[in-house]
Amino acid sequence: MTPFQQHALEQHALRTRREFLTTTASGLGMAALGSMLTQDGLMQAATAEQVSTDQTTSDPDANPLAPKPPHFDGPAKACIFIFMAGAPSHIDLFDDKPVLKERHGQPLPESMLEKVRFAFIKKDNALLQGSPYTFQKHGQSGMELSELLPHLGEVADDLLLVRSLHTEQFNHHPGQLMMQCGRGTFGLPSMGSWLTYGLGSESQNLPGYVVLTSGRGSSGGTTLWQSGFLPSTYAGVPFRNQGEPVLNLANPPGVPAELQRQGLDILRAANQQRFAEVNDPEIAARIASYELAYRMQTAAPDLIDLSSETKQTLDDYGLDREEPKNFSGRGKQGDTYQSFAKNCLLARRMVERGVRFINIIYASWDHHSNIPKELPYNSKCVDQPIAALIRDLKQRGMLDSTMVVWGTEFGRTPLGENRSGKREVGTGRDHHPYSFSMLMAGGGFKGGMTYGATDEIGWHVTENPVHVNDLHATMLHQFGLDHLKLTHRFQGRDFRLTDVGGKVIEDWI
Repeated sequence: MTPFQQHALEQHALRTRREFLTTTASGLGMAALGSMLTQDGLMQAATAEQVSTDQTTSDPDANPLAPKPPHFDGPAKACIFIFMAGAPSHIDLFDDKPVLKERHGQPLPESMLEKVRFAFIKKDNALLQGSPYTFQKHGQSGMELSELLPHLGEVADDLLLVRSLHTEQFNHHPGQLMMQCGRGTFGLPSMGSWLTYGLGSESQNLPGYVVLTSGRGSSGGTTLWQSGFLPSTYAGVPFRNQGEPVLNLANPPGVPAELQRQGLDILRAANQQRFAEVNDPEIAARIASYELAYRMQTAAPDLIDLSSETKQTLDDYGLDREEPKNFSGRGKQGDTYQSFAKNCLLARRMVERGVRFINIIYASWDHHSNIPKELPYNSKCVDQPIAALIRDLKQRGMLDSTMVVWGTEFGRTPLGENRSGKREVGTGRDHHPYSFSMLMAGGGFKGGMTYGATDEIGWHVTENPVHVNDLHATMLHQFGLDHLKLTHRFQGRDFRLTDVGGKVIEDWI
């Protein structure tokens, strides 16, 4: 044996002994300590639920997105969360207020404004602003919706309209984080991350959590689909609805599939070796991400190829609708009507392929001014495709197991915005966290139901208040997940989507 070989052998023996002492031995010691503490009543034994939900895998080749059993049987298997970033006006779309129309142009009593915060409104000169739009009853349920949403009116008996949501956040980014992550702060997993963490995904060749965007982009940006302290496998993956579905997914020119496979195998071996040394779950997530990307190279282009869809289906979703000419506004970015319609159709195709959570984000509804021009544009953009999505899922027998949600961060004020400070009725509305509305369909929710109420001008919730955490708790319940048990320990605390609140709203089920 050469001196070099002898030195290498000695170093290997030392490293092997050191790894045993720092991993196996310490692990056995900690296990023994835990056993003694449990026997002495100083520590609870982990339940099967806790172990199955929160354990770190010892197998780097295990698929972290493999399907997992829920806490109990739930009807929902997939969610399409359509997030209307910027906050649509509930007063103009979902919550008719005849008294507000009668009091149009009048001031509010000072007592109502004393402790209220606004983003831009000047309190002293603010005036009430009634909606210029008429509301109509739809379906056997008689659900009232604005004239701006005629197609959704056609599926009213499949909708659950909630008029009594409220939140603590009154600025866009914190409000959007609240709706997506359960709190208005950075660094937390989003709803889609929690759902795929708890249940995994049925899809083999697509991510469990996909993000589709239309319009100008949300205030929250990528923070709205982050995985936070959960492994990055559970983060949302942005998809494009034309061209290359995921940027940098295709091989560079001249790189054959065989060479790519060899490179991935070498990379996986290196990652497996490092995982064996440090047991970092993020390394397992990295291995899984590379393998998923390899499988997606075939599945993703097939997903956005709509040649198998009938012309009737394309027409129903409105893929060939013409954009209003000479329009420029907050909701416009490129061919917005076509983009949003295609995203809704792609969402249905993703559900068919086993994707667990699809986030469709459309911005912006931040109508501080110019409501008469911009709100009709945005409403027309989304009304037909969403109604078509609900009908399509229902016709295919998928609506009962697919939850469709129209969500946003907060509402808009019954007061017209007077940023100039003049006593006049404006053409926009300010941020309003005290009450707002949402729509839901499928996933085991009641159809044709209007839940909750606000006062005569749409300011405060007066009946069946629903906090954002209550919404999340109820959504998780429909997937068979107890929001109190879907937790992840981070920095010494057990975190959950609903933070320290949330209750399941049985009336919706």
